[in-house]
Amino acid sequence: MPAPMLDTRDVQTVRRFAVCGAALWGALACLAQSGGAARNLPPQGWQSAVAAAARMAPQARIVVLDIGDGRLLSAKHLDEAAHTLANPGSAIKPLVLYGLISTGRWDPTRRLFCSRKLSIDGHSLNCSHPMAEPMDARQALAWSCNTYFATVAETLKPGELRRLLAPTGLLGQTGLANGEAAAEFRDPQTIGQNRLAVLGVDGVRVTPLELALGYRWLAVQLAAHPDSAAALTVRAGLEDSASFGMAGAASLGGVPVAGKTGTASAATGGQTHGWFIGLAPSNAPLAAIVVYLPAGHGSDAARVAAELLAHSPLRRP
Repeated sequence: MPAPMLDTRDVQTVRRFAVCGAALWGALACLAQSGGAARNLPPQGWQSAVAAAARMAPQARIVVLDIGDGRLLSAKHLDEAAHTLANPGSAIKPLVLYGLISTGRWDPTRRLFCSRKLSIDGHSLNCSHPMAEPMDARQALAWSCNTYFATVAETLKPGELRRLLAPTGLLGQTGLANGEAAAEFRDPQTIGQNRLAVLGVDGVRVTPLELALGYRWLAVQLAAHPDSAAALTVRAGLEDSASFGMAGAASLGGVPVAGKTGTASAATGGQTHGWFIGLAPSNAPLAAIVVYLPAGHGSDAARVAAELLAHSPLRRP
């Protein structure tokens, strides 16, 4: 039976599901149930970690959220993070995949072959991963296979993508900053537009704050339904991505992290921007981390995230 999806702000519901010792992610970092309160991260230490990462990439918009209660633990260029609207690129893929698998709309064991060549409505979206045997959903997420997710997008019905993304908090203001921008989303009208939206290159623009909230929502889902096909697939895919896949540079920070990169360009073309969004530590996530580079690639953002994690309170001797 498909797992129900929780609203990102429904912390009380999360706490009812979050039971210490639950399999794998320990239901949202093995939340302490003392007095019914979830374990929350103190902000101490995150400011210095963000400062260290900012020295590596001074223009980076960096956001760190407490998964337990959604607090902003630290940020760099918060005003820009609240107002910068950019295509999310492949960073949107895990949210779409979780929604489709959890509602029974996609079989994660289905395998598809990728020739690494892809063009959609004039956009060249060739894959950069190595040649491989046909991939299932976990492998496609780890290697960010555009061909796989373009095929996933072909199954979407009119209005379905908006319905999948709405609960995540990705498409609206977060309340984390004053006067923040709201995401721009155009409902796809054609198969090509569905494919471009699911690949995060057209039809949707979000802020770093909104993407942070979306991944916090995802962490909540993975914790609440740890044994569902959707959670098992997306969790493993994100862990693989940040270990040896497209986001592998993030693992250099010495903290196990599950995460995804994204690279896209502005609607008018030109230079690319890069994203890394991660949940750390991967075995029991406590923090959602977003790094946005206004100029660069997702792999560059993953390296900045590694610097952040290397100086974070999550790093242990």
